[in-house]
Amino acid sequence: MALDPTKHLDWEIAEDAEKTMLTIYEVGEKLGLTKEELLPQGHYIAKIDFRAVMERLKDKPNGKYVDVTAISPTPLGEGKSTCAMGLVQGLGKIGKNVCAAIRQPSGGPTMNIKGSAAGGGLAQCIPLTPFSLGFTGDINAIMNAHNLAMVALTSRLQHERNYTDEQLERLSGMKRIDIDPTKVEMGWIMDFCCQALRNIIIGIDGVNGKADGFMMKSKFGIAVSSEVMAILSIATDLKDMRERMGKIVVAYTKKGKPVTTEDLQVAGAMTAWMVDALNPSLMQTIEGQPVIVHAGPFANIAIGQSSIIADKIGLKLGDYHVTESGFGADIGFEKFWNLKCRYSGLKPDCAVVVATIRALKCHGGAPVPVPGKPMPEEYASENVEWVAAGCANLIHHIRNVRKAGISPVVCINAFYTDTDAEIAKVRELSEAEGAKVALSRHWEHGGDGALEFANVVVEACEEASEFKFLYELDIPVKDRIEMVAKEVYGADGVDYSAEAEVALKRIQADPALAGMGLCMVKTHLSLSDNPALKGVPTGWRLTIREVLTYGGAGFIVPVAGAISLMPGTGSNPAFKRVDVDVETGKVQGVF
Repeated sequence: MALDPTKHLDWEIAEDAEKTMLTIYEVGEKLGLTKEELLPQGHYIAKIDFRAVMERLKDKPNGKYVDVTAISPTPLGEGKSTCAMGLVQGLGKIGKNVCAAIRQPSGGPTMNIKGSAAGGGLAQCIPLTPFSLGFTGDINAIMNAHNLAMVALTSRLQHERNYTDEQLERLSGMKRIDIDPTKVEMGWIMDFCCQALRNIIIGIDGVNGKADGFMMKSKFGIAVSSEVMAILSIATDLKDMRERMGKIVVAYTKKGKPVTTEDLQVAGAMTAWMVDALNPSLMQTIEGQPVIVHAGPFANIAIGQSSIIADKIGLKLGDYHVTESGFGADIGFEKFWNLKCRYSGLKPDCAVVVATIRALKCHGGAPVPVPGKPMPEEYASENVEWVAAGCANLIHHIRNVRKAGISPVVCINAFYTDTDAEIAKVRELSEAEGAKVALSRHWEHGGDGALEFANVVVEACEEASEFKFLYELDIPVKDRIEMVAKEVYGADGVDYSAEAEVALKRIQADPALAGMGLCMVKTHLSLSDNPALKGVPTGWRLTIREVLTYGGAGFIVPVAGAISLMPGTGSNPAFKRVDVDVETGKVQGVF
């Protein structure tokens, strides 16, 4: 008998479910994998030999493709991963052959405020602790590959300062690159939230003088913001990954020429760290459905999708394949729509927009919840007016999905404190907008609570879709930014800093850069670039602070507002509640 989620924490439910979970060979068999295609890492987790799977099933038709997105969330999140797991469990309950693809959680939110990305209640993937603490090592591989590029760059800067041209060529076999230390594009990465590392000075002389490095300004980002992570998300095979790895721009020369990892002769070694990471990982829901885990970029500062490889495997193996895009439909879904689908060639059959009564109240006028503090008391009582006002945000996201030519399904991610009147109002306003609506109680009841949800998604997948991109890549970059700002966010226009203007002029003048995809960086807490503006803000303009180029991933990255690629750790972080039972070695408190 499953534990009651109203009385037990997520990690307690996961630990109890793990007592009866399937072995990884049983999960693989359910998914249709051969024993040889599984690369076990213990009894309950495995890597998948994706090359073997895709070769064996290359002529098999794809299953139905479902993306899970959401409204603009509160700082506490709205349960997209929980809904993805609930949908997979619900589809399993009605007899469908189904699997999911989700992202690997970052240690940053796991040890900070938001927690892991395994779902919650009776809609989780397991085993929870290894999933949340390093899993199969992919993020560690990404950190090593990325930071190796910075080792190559900083050591080269030091050597170019210390040696003459003749000495440099004799010692390194390379001519002087003449790197400009004031125009370094990359920084270092780590997989925690650490605001103290956003801006740093490195290479300070020590006992070894100039042999201790090259003193310069530098920075850290969180691992999931790395371009190497983005490449893992969109690479189609090892050859594609190797080519992309060599195109990463780390800095510029004093004459303004890009310096790539290939120029530094480090791209091959970086790829060597990533060979095993290119294979997706496999685990299961607490009801035994297969879950593919691959890549883990955030959607507010990166592409926000699990990998193209994971989706291609899932669509070959399952009749229904559920993937999840980070944060709201203005962020994760927009990138799924205009980046991931463009690069993969895959077309979705349905998109789910997750909404909670809590978030709708927040957008409708209730006090904004503060992570680490008790929920404001206003959320404990019925308030249909707040819910109705907050549905403006939901309707905006429904329309975003419609612009892609996809059937939207609103999933009301129910909590046991929601009232019938509040739920009825969401259903009424969503159906008036033409969306299909499903109430789902998977958090409380697992797959049995997601039967309506599963059936509505199946129905939506049968409807004809006319998938289309918001823009084509031959449109000028500024015009594309403005289209996203106006059509997806609802801005009146776009303003650029002087630095962003210079970068855009350089990008537009280079055909190889101007034709890359657009990966916007913006707060997830609002449709605008101001996290404090809830609902559907009006009368505002998007401010682009800087524009980065990810040559390997093929992204132009406009950064809006004050968002940072290195999040900060809050005053009441989750790591305070994580510990180990020293008798059994079991980790407790990861949620």
